[in-house]
Amino acid sequence: MSPPPFAPPPPPVPFPAGGLAVTAWNWERERGDMSTCSVSKGCFVFKPSPKKRRVSPKTADYFREGNNDSEDSGLRFATCQSLWKQIKSETEEKTTEWTCRMKSREIPTAALVLGVNVTDHDLTFKSLSEVLQNNITPYVALLQAKDCPGIKNLMQKLMGQLMNCYIDVDSSDEEDCVQVSQNRIRCSMASLISWYENITKKTDSETPSKKRTSSRHLQSPPVVVIFKDMESFTTKVLQDFLVISSQHIRELPLILIFGIATSPMIIHSLLPHSVSSLLCIELFQSLSCKEHLSTIIDKLLLTTQFAFKLSEKVLQVLINIFLYHDFSVQNFIKGFQLCIVEHFCSQPLSVLCCRLVEAKKRVNSLSHSQCENVRRLPSFRRYVESQVSEKQIALLTADNFLKEVIQKLLEDLHVYHENYVPVLRCLHVFTSSLPKYPLGKQIRELHCACLENRVWETEEYESSLQLARMLNKSDLVTMLQKCVEIFASSSGKEFDKVVEKLKEFLTQFQKLEVAGACQERGESVSSQKELQKKTDLYHLQKTLLELKESRRSKKLTKFEMLRFEVVDFIDNLVRNYLVPADHKTLHEIMYFNTASALREHLNAAPRIALHTALNNPYCYLKNRALKSDGGTISNKAPDICIVYKLHLECGRLINLVDWLEAFSTVVMAVEGPNAAASDQVDDIIHARFIRAVSELELLGFIKPSKQKTDHVARLTWGGC
Repeated sequence: MSPPPFAPPPPPVPFPAGGLAVTAWNWERERGDMSTCSVSKGCFVFKPSPKKRRVSPKTADYFREGNNDSEDSGLRFATCQSLWKQIKSETEEKTTEWTCRMKSREIPTAALVLGVNVTDHDLTFKSLSEVLQNNITPYVALLQAKDCPGIKNLMQKLMGQLMNCYIDVDSSDEEDCVQVSQNRIRCSMASLISWYENITKKTDSETPSKKRTSSRHLQSPPVVVIFKDMESFTTKVLQDFLVISSQHIRELPLILIFGIATSPMIIHSLLPHSVSSLLCIELFQSLSCKEHLSTIIDKLLLTTQFAFKLSEKVLQVLINIFLYHDFSVQNFIKGFQLCIVEHFCSQPLSVLCCRLVEAKKRVNSLSHSQCENVRRLPSFRRYVESQVSEKQIALLTADNFLKEVIQKLLEDLHVYHENYVPVLRCLHVFTSSLPKYPLGKQIRELHCACLENRVWETEEYESSLQLARMLNKSDLVTMLQKCVEIFASSSGKEFDKVVEKLKEFLTQFQKLEVAGACQERGESVSSQKELQKKTDLYHLQKTLLELKESRRSKKLTKFEMLRFEVVDFIDNLVRNYLVPADHKTLHEIMYFNTASALREHLNAAPRIALHTALNNPYCYLKNRALKSDGGTISNKAPDICIVYKLHLECGRLINLVDWLEAFSTVVMAVEGPNAAASDQVDDIIHARFIRAVSELELLGFIKPSKQKTDHVARLTWGGC
């Protein structure tokens, strides 16, 4: 599910979900770079010249707006773009491989079960189509049930997409046709086969340089037909198409993909056995939304590949929107993209948010003002206060000395991230299987807990340790083996001794297992002999009670002592390496922590968004001509904004005539001593007013009044 190509927005119009998209016509003319002649609200498209397809040099200027420190804004913009390209590539990576086994006249079919609560169906199939076209075959068609009520419509859509041609339906003809170049081709399987044979012959005759680079490219590429919503197709359409296709499978190598939201059993419900037996079905189950989210978080945040990180509050905002609103991984990625843009735009020192080697080079070129920005960071202030007085003076006055310290602190921050991730994964191995999951079942929950505060000081952590001290031997050995794999594959240089210690624990458990088996055999033999001597019931009960009491009063076994030692060792790792990120110096460079800005853009607050957009359009449109004092109404504002602010001054009933006169007065107001006022409202202003009032009614602010025909009733009160 790939997000659209990254391009930071122009001076933003970031409406929150549920907000109002206000577009104006009259203030556009003030800018002088576009010309329109429209009335009321409008949205105009100005297509650039084909010769000017490159990115405008003003795009990076967005990073300077509202920021006094505009140094390196171009470099920050380039770093932001580079980071997003890497992240986009990481989220689009796919590793799925599948093959189908088929017999004579069987159609290879993939049943792709996506689930009911997946909101990214369209993006999933779009991405699947692109992958197939780039790696398997150029002949891919995506069909929807609403476009295929009959077999003729299905064939028409199929051939139209495969031939990439205009679909021409002549009502006077009995047959549907497609228009290819100057020819009309009848929509039938014979025509499709003829087209396929011709196109594959042309492909085979092309030069080798035009062949696909994929190693899996076939000499005769198959035709892939995707039924996006298989449950919605009528039974007759599916049956007819499958029966016809199976008869021509040798001439036309078809591969079918059924998009299924419910269960694979729907195939047998829709198709009789005589038809379903024509398919060689392979079942594919997509990841659930939560599993997909965990994969994305694992790739983007729990890695040292990207320097950019999210604070606990910001990450929690994105996760809450995902869990409680849309279940959309695509929207989560877009929110992550927004965090990147906001961080690199608002934080001048984000120029250092890159790979360690590059960051060290950029530190050497920091100007004096940028060094002052570093000195103003709260985390750096705490660091300075912890130093001796001589070093404090040097840090606050000598830029060269400061740059050396910054390089060392950035290296420490990089090492912190290298150590943090494997220890977090190791702790998750121990806590994810505990009863009631005190620290959460998903690693993202544990990650948020560790970012929020010292996790070892929480009650949930203490509860987890108590439960871990009661784990059985097999579970404990399995967890230790997983931890060895995690630390052995990590890039941290401090974990060689940790791996040795964990392997030592495993060796001791193995020795205990052998020794315990021998001891148990000896105890069982001696106890059996002793019990055999006691023939009467009284002595037998007495002996059993003595054995029970001895087991209660005896000291900890070697296994229990070793288990305590393992848990204490993991606890020590947690205390050393899972320090919250905001306790590290210069964390502001890497971590985006402005959760309020993210909520403003993403959290749905329709009433507040509407009032803000209509009462103060500058807040969203960022046009200086719209700036005005709190109590004034600018004639350069969009019509709906003028009408809205005028209606706030009215009572329960609003006289339309008075409202029109007030609107006309505001719109026709012209600055300057020679301004000539018109006594009559012309038709254009009247039309603009009617449209603005209609839009206000559509938004639910007013409604027609039954008491007076020339009045409307106001529906909202107070500030909004």
